[in-house]
Amino acid sequence: MRVAVIGGRLQGLEAVYLAKKAGWQVLLFDKRDDAPAVNIADRFYCFDVSQRDELAAVLNGVDLIIPALENRKILQDVAETAARLNIPFAFHFQSYDISASKSASNLLFAEIGVPAPRPWPDCRFPLIAKPEGASGSEGVTLLQDERDFRLFREKIGINLSRWVIQEYLEGPSYSIEIMGCRGKYLPLQVTALEMDSTFDCKRVLAPSNLAVVHQKQFADIARQIARRINLNGIMDVEVILHDNQLQVLEIDARLPSQTPTAVYQSTGINMLELLAACFMDGLPASLSWSEKKFVIFEHIVVSPGRLEVTGEHAVAAAGPLTYFEDFFGATEALTNYRPGKENWTATLIFTGNSRHEVAQKRSRAINNIIKEMGIECYVDPDPQGSDYTGRKELDL
Repeated sequence: MRVAVIGGRLQGLEAVYLAKKAGWQVLLFDKRDDAPAVNIADRFYCFDVSQRDELAAVLNGVDLIIPALENRKILQDVAETAARLNIPFAFHFQSYDISASKSASNLLFAEIGVPAPRPWPDCRFPLIAKPEGASGSEGVTLLQDERDFRLFREKIGINLSRWVIQEYLEGPSYSIEIMGCRGKYLPLQVTALEMDSTFDCKRVLAPSNLAVVHQKQFADIARQIARRINLNGIMDVEVILHDNQLQVLEIDARLPSQTPTAVYQSTGINMLELLAACFMDGLPASLSWSEKKFVIFEHIVVSPGRLEVTGEHAVAAAGPLTYFEDFFGATEALTNYRPGKENWTATLIFTGNSRHEVAQKRSRAINNIIKEMGIECYVDPDPQGSDYTGRKELDL
């Protein structure tokens, strides 16, 4: 199959990676020639895809268009070009518009009785403030007390209408993807998420350690939301387990980044193939899988004397990446590393037959990098401000 991926940053990197795993030919489109996915696609076109005639001229023979960006106008432009050429466009605007608005999503959760953090001012400190229409961790701010809140308001101005402010809940975070098509909803594997100090996801673990009873509850929550928004395509749901209760933090009705690769490596299920089925042949009646592998998926930034585990924002800024196997002992990697380069970024993927095996593989690979690069300081920050730094080798 021949597919066009629109956008070469984080979502585009995910789409191109999974498309290549499916054995598809991939055409990538981005207006920047330094997008992370540029080197992984079979062919790259560098121009503004809102130029409809120029886009249409190079889509001959494409079976499916996969959008991997969140600019509403560009999405609409490409959708209209796809309709003109009669090429399926793997996107559902109705679902996306609800999930792209945090206030609309929170209203939806309240209407259907989905547990979610309480909104300010009906809660106590600490609070978490999120830009209304931002994606992922962009702009997320922790407010510990009244002083933080006052400084925050002074920084952004008196108008809080473009912000969603809720109680800040502590606990482990989890994610699930659900596929929707013609009233059929199929939830996938639950993954565990770990965040850096800016609440950006730095690490994905699959399978998660979430109790089976909570996994079933999580899948039911995802189905409930998907049914309510009449999902057609893919949606990601993120929760936090607080006081033994799942609380929904956000939904995203578009191809996510990070978790699909972890799920693919763990179960063999390729979400991009399922997404294509949603817009072409239809989903299968049911899905079953076994968790064949344990997976650690994480991002690192290396600089002279320092290795830091970091959120995916670092990957977005790393420029074109190259795919490697057995990278310093990691099963796979996407990285801008070159021998002799002192500053580089990598997404590392580790797989093993047990949780212990994959943790040991990760430890050995990180130690290999530490030795090779002469690293003196290893940093693995979290939102609570704690981390591990030191000169010794890792013992995970």
